[in-house]
Amino acid sequence: GAPILEKYDARGTFYDAGGLVDQWSGHWVGAGADDIVGLHRGGHELACHTFSHTRAIALDSAALAMEMESNRRYFLSLDPSIRLENFAYPYGLGSLPRKLQLGKAFRSSRGIVPGVNSGIVDLHYLRATPLIDGQIGAEGIDRAFDEAVATNGWLIFYSHDVDAAPSPYGCSPALMRHALEAARRRNIPVLTVADALRRAGA
Repeated sequence: GAPILEKYDARGTFYDAGGLVDQWSGHWVGAGADDIVGLHRGGHELACHTFSHTRAIALDSAALAMEMESNRRYFLSLDPSIRLENFAYPYGLGSLPRKLQLGKAFRSSRGIVPGVNSGIVDLHYLRATPLIDGQIGAEGIDRAFDEAVATNGWLIFYSHDVDAAPSPYGCSPALMRHALEAARRRNIPVLTVADALRRAGA
């Protein structure tokens, strides 16, 4: 998806689990170390999952701290300038104790509850809408953008792969381009999560 974003002068946030780098997931091979460094140097944001992609709700405080630290160490070993500022809950599942813990370590945490982030926003359970072919189409994307405009909010779209034959968790290039065109038509900037938070003063 990165080359498509770049054609629109846009950048994305890539939530990475260091333990899955170059590993077969059952649907795709995780990005390689060189790909990850290339994303970082190309202006995309690298952000944090748990290192092993274990659900946060399955971890106690010490285990989650170890997962976060393992991820930080791994990405620093690839490029010392990488900073993991934001987090996404693996499988979208969080809990109040882990949310409070993550709030001390990251600027934001993202779930998978769809919708627009507007009004009073919970920065440690940000809403995110699937950009997944089997779950949303062009009309759904347009409705989401129209709601964002109407509420002066912002959208996070998430996917796992971009391919002509995407996985059940991915999107086609056509769907991604439709979302980018929809943003352009409404003069909505496409930003990384870190840049969106900075723009919002959060």
